Amino acid sequence: MKIVHLLCAASVASMSLGAGTGLAETAGHASHVENVSDDVIAAQRAALAAATDGAGYGPQSPRDIDAVEGSNDRAFGAAPDRSVMNLCNIHFHENAEHRGGDFTTYAGNGDGYGYGTGFRYDGELTEAELASFGQPVGVSEHGDLVPGDTIEIHFVHSTAQVVPGPTLAACVTEAIGNPQLRVETVVAVLVNDETATDLTDIAHIEEVDGYYQVPNLPEDLGDAVTYAGSTTGPSYNQTASPFQVTWSVRPEVLKLDIGSVASWLENNPFEEDHAHGVRNLILNLDLLSPIQ
Repeated sequence: MKIVHLLCAASVASMSLGAGTGLAETAGHASHVENVSDDVIAAQRAALAAATDGAGYGPQSPRDIDAVEGSNDRAFGAAPDRSVMNLCNIHFHENAEHRGGDFTTYAGNGDGYGYGTGFRYDGELTEAELASFGQPVGVSEHGDLVPGDTIEIHFVHSTAQVVPGPTLAACVTEAIGNPQLRVETVVAVLVNDETATDLTDIAHIEEVDGYYQVPNLPEDLGDAVTYAGSTTGPSYNQTASPFQVTWSVRPEVLKLDIGSVASWLENNPFEEDHAHGVRNLILNLDLLSPIQ
């Protein structure tokens, strides 16, 4: 079994921010896409509901972490603590896929394919933090990242005996094709400030007690909301993900030095070079687990 880009796009094979002191809104850069109408998003939601009605799919992601309701009763065992799992992949999405905590500002409907949508940091940044970085960061066909942008970082862990690598195919092996998966989630706002948190630091990987770990993962961003869900990514806007994931989503937003993001994208073991798109927020209670 080969699973490619499990959390972001999940294709499956064989199974598969000067020295200003004033405050400024964290608008980030203008969307690189024209927003589709509400009718387009409504149609995608209707298609998802139709495709999953009575089919037995498990709870889906992303969700509003401040809303505990859910009626999907497909139970699966929660993944263990990340300290006894292997970090297998790190990637991030432009705008938060999840909603809640300090990131509830809707970015818009986007292009209908996952770009220009999601949720943004609700707070304000200084003019200095929002100053132009002066070079492109994470360039893709959808544009580059700039100070003020929000990203959602996924630190993916697996119970399989794996090593960190490109795509989420790195999270499975021939020996264990259905490992338990846990995603430790950090939502960050990009700032032009070298004293802010460094992505290369929090994404630093070490072997600890025989497991690949990210020992500098932030633990001061509020009590993480843990829930049962699925893989994400816009390829699942009209169909459900069949993969089971234990999510741990921190509700507070981290200020992240955009220069460190540029550095990490230029040199990381996951071959990541840009931000990924986001899946529509799951609103259908039949596709959500209750948060305990």
